[in-house]
Parts: sequence; structure tokens; C-alpha cells
Amino acid sequence: MKKKLTTVAFNGTAEQEEKLLAVIAKYRDTEGALMPILQDAQEIYGYLPVEVMRIIARETGFALEEIFGVASFYSQFSLNPKGEVAIAVCLGTACYVKGSGDILNKIVEILGVPADSTSPDGKYSVDATRCIGACGLAPVLTINGEVYGRLVVADVPDILKKYQ
Repeated sequence: MKKKLTTVAFNGTAEQEEKLLAVIAKYRDTEGALMPILQDAQEIYGYLPVEVMRIIARETGFALEEIFGVASFYSQFSLNPKGEVAIAVCLGTACYVKGSGDILNKIVEILGVPADSTSPDGKYSVDATRCIGACGLAPVLTINGEVYGRLVVADVPDILKKYQ
């Protein structure tokens, strides 16, 4: 599944940028520096907004397209901030064959937030993830780290009501 950027206002601080510049300086002459820079940048900001990728490009000489390609390829990176209510639906094989795709579609329908994006108000983020290691509970979703397993589509409205 291809990651997408959503339109959420960037609220980076001068302190965060200072930390990012220190990280870039730390790795400046290191072979393979892009991955640790991106990891640390995500730690600083909570996600990798395009504004942060532009700073990294400007300071390192990496092309913005290359940075975006790496950030969008690896599942450890998030291009969007997590919502106040962070929902992740496992689409790993065990979950998917037991209907997690339909569960994801129901969440998207109810909340009006596309998969792999965050609502404009920052309340909800919906992510389609790969295996989370709870195959025995398939299909599984997590909300703010709380695991819900052995789900059917009919369970979704009641689960979401707890967070509305």
C-alpha cells in the first residue's frame, strides 16, 4: 500500500529544528546516513512532514525525491502525524484472510478518514499496517495501543463509539 501525504498544518518549533540540525551534523560524514537521520527526525517531530524532509535535503544534499522515496517505502516512517485517536488495522496475511480489509473499509466509511491519513482536525489517524504479531487474534486492530481482536465488521461501530 502506497503512503500518502495529507494536508495537516505543520507546527514545527525552532527547538525541534535545532535538534534536527544537530542530528544532521552528527551524521554528516557517515555512510548510509539517511536512515538514521530520518529515524531521529521522526523521533523529534513524531512523523516526517515534507517541511522536515526539505530541511534534510537542504542540509545533506540528498534529493527531496530520494528522501521521500525512503520515507514512503519503509513502514517504520510516518508521513502524517498520528491523530489523538490513532487507529491501526492489521492487513497482514492472517488478518486479511479473516476480513481485516472489510474492517478497515468500515472504519474509513464511519470516520470519513481515508486509510493512511489523518483527519484535518487531528482527531483521528487511520493506518493500514502489516503484521503486528497478534495472528492468533486475527483480525486485529489497535486504537492508541489497545488491541481489539477476533473482530467482525459489526464490531466496528461500537468500538469507535468509545473514542468519539
